[in-house]
Amino acid sequence: MAKTKKKKRRKWKDFGVLDRLTRILRVIAGSFVLLVIGSIAWAVIYRFEPPPGTLLMVERSLSGQEITHSWTPLDKISPHLVTAVIAAEDTRFCLHNGIDFDAIDEAFEEAENGKRLRGASTISQQTAKNAFLWSHRGWVRKSAEAWMTLVIETLWSKRRIMEVYLNIAEWGDGLFGAEAAAQKRFGKSARNLTPREAALLAAVLPNPHKWRVDPPGAYVKKRTRLLRGRMGQVQRDRLDNCVWVAKK
Repeated sequence: MAKTKKKKRRKWKDFGVLDRLTRILRVIAGSFVLLVIGSIAWAVIYRFEPPPGTLLMVERSLSGQEITHSWTPLDKISPHLVTAVIAAEDTRFCLHNGIDFDAIDEAFEEAENGKRLRGASTISQQTAKNAFLWSHRGWVRKSAEAWMTLVIETLWSKRRIMEVYLNIAEWGDGLFGAEAAAQKRFGKSARNLTPREAALLAAVLPNPHKWRVDPPGAYVKKRTRLLRGRMGQVQRDRLDNCVWVAKK
């Protein structure tokens, strides 16, 4: 009776599986390193140079909207607007390192108590999203937003974050930046905004397409009055002080 030859068990390496897997992992690791280095280099450039535009501006332009945007140094923007956006968007702007975990906890507590889940994005997070990323939500974007927030908080001063934020924020009707919004809404430069005008602009930031400045509806008027009170608190408690320190 002929002996049955035992079939040798083929190992992964006979098929080159390990070699292919190793190459794939190297490509993934290399791509990750390039993304990290590239994002840091991009942030370094924007620390010194004005962002020429944003993906949201491109999106609005492709939809047929005329874009109005011009860069204005923070020194030429009314301090009232700085105070107003801190009062409206992020009162702990000078106290956190980019991500306000206290605000996140408060938002979830309010949701658990039956209130609508509100956003807890800081000005730093909004700046990171607007300057480097796309607008549509998703875990990929939120993860990239968290990373870029930490990058700009490390490489930029708070003053620079505020300067970039005010120059690329959307104010509706294709208006991007404080200067474009001030000129269109009030017919004046951003440096000449009054406290009320600054509060009006800050009041509509969460939804500039739904809420109007000219003329403001009942909700915007109410929110503006509330912000005027918060602006006084921000000034009294020096919650905007980090913006006025010397640049790094």
